[in-house]
Amino acid sequence: MNQKVSLKEKIGYALGDGAANIAWRGVATFLFIFYTDVFGLSPVTVGVLFLVARSSDGISDVLMGIIGDRTKSKYGKFRPWILWTAIPLGVILSLLFTSPELTENGKIVYAYITYIFFTLLYTANNIPYGALMAVMTGDDKERTSIGSFRMVGAFAGGMLVQGALLFLVVYFGNVNPKIEVNSINKDQYQVAVTATQDMEHVNIKTENGIALFSWENEALNAEDNAPTTSKSFAMKDGEEYTFLLSGEKDITTDSITLIDQKSGYGTSMYVMSALLAILMLITFYTTRERVLPPKNQKTNLKQDFADLIKNKPWLVLLGIGLLFNIYNSIKQGIVVIYFTHYLNDQLLSASYLIALMLASILGAFLTASLSKKLGKRNLFIYALIFSGLVNALLVFCTPEDISAIFTLGIVSEFAAAMFPTLFFVMLGDAADFSEWKNERRATGLIYSAGSFATKFGGGIAGAIIGLVLGAFHYNGQDSTSIQGAFPGMVMLMSWVPAIVSLLAAGLMFLYPLNAKKMEQITKELNERRTLEKAS
Repeated sequence: MNQKVSLKEKIGYALGDGAANIAWRGVATFLFIFYTDVFGLSPVTVGVLFLVARSSDGISDVLMGIIGDRTKSKYGKFRPWILWTAIPLGVILSLLFTSPELTENGKIVYAYITYIFFTLLYTANNIPYGALMAVMTGDDKERTSIGSFRMVGAFAGGMLVQGALLFLVVYFGNVNPKIEVNSINKDQYQVAVTATQDMEHVNIKTENGIALFSWENEALNAEDNAPTTSKSFAMKDGEEYTFLLSGEKDITTDSITLIDQKSGYGTSMYVMSALLAILMLITFYTTRERVLPPKNQKTNLKQDFADLIKNKPWLVLLGIGLLFNIYNSIKQGIVVIYFTHYLNDQLLSASYLIALMLASILGAFLTASLSKKLGKRNLFIYALIFSGLVNALLVFCTPEDISAIFTLGIVSEFAAAMFPTLFFVMLGDAADFSEWKNERRATGLIYSAGSFATKFGGGIAGAIIGLVLGAFHYNGQDSTSIQGAFPGMVMLMSWVPAIVSLLAAGLMFLYPLNAKKMEQITKELNERRTLEKAS
């Protein structure tokens, strides 16, 4: 039974992961800095939130896998969940980046509620989406092709949100108060800003991001008056705020930018959320389910779990998925903070993230052909080691080494793009292994590992980022503490994730399904399915 999948269906399926990554990469890349720098939570609070909210993922993911396997509808087992969750997932993503007026405790409660609901809805959407790939075709090589399309879609969605969001924040959050610039001497200026409305959190800097700001009235702002490239503060309608600016020449009123990050993030994410829902609906309408469980298989939850625990490929993949998601999530979660504060150029992070996404797309495209030559297991090991070692070299880069930072990041990401591509294809192999060995298939339960690893890995990564930055006393709304946390930012950008990647490579040596074994399994399963269909 050779089940080929059309190009249209592969593209339609890929758009679903594009949508999922608008949500997931948007959260992984921007939610930490939004919580600390805009919403006003401490990094340790955010890190604990990420870890606690993800602690229940193992239960919710397994339950969703069980529910998916037992869903019966005219649309199949997994496709209807994509339809049912498309709009709710977009709504909860918007609420994550909404900043209601609350007390400090109220903000923490709001963050917990919205974030937990986000993870639950993501589970209800993403586990059926992942499992869908395994039932679109019974051909493991065709699945690898679908997996490559999927990852191209995923990286394209990630590139969209990571590349465009900060520019949308600037566009939607642009503030136009009255600004006066008076020259004191050659490269020193007095900048007076008069608010035209109340704004809880604005950020002032120059377009080039070079000049240093300090408050003119040191007595009123003693705790936050170290010269820094930007200042964050609240504005009240009609009041004047005065700064001393130095280190940059030819400053005019057009050189000064003020961004209301609260409204900028909120409106920008509303746009992204609407696009997410549309793409998910396209995926639903363009895909089909073809692989069914064996006819004589009866519902037996106890047996499903027994098969799962004895499934060595699945157990190894669970650990691998957790580790590589910690690796990727640390890298994604620190980028905007690193570029904003350590490199003094937040918008440059958008260019960096786009460059990484382009490298990811190339890596995903080449995964299928490379896996045919090397085998999925070997390719996974090589990619983990190579990406981690290259990423570790970022520790030697200074803020002046922009070209080196881009080069190392791109090369590392090219290999890292192969992790999720191989992982989700290999989960399908683990489902085939279970059916081959036990004559039972629980695809949704198998794919629960994918969602669990993604979310819980991201939670551990968020906790690591929060604890490291907290150890260096990082406060996203205090310029002095930000500078003191520079060593922590460099650690998180370089060797901390690299250690995780090398651990994952070591674990991958335990994976038992090599190319020869998968050829045997695929051949025998196709023979069984042909006989079953004929009977």
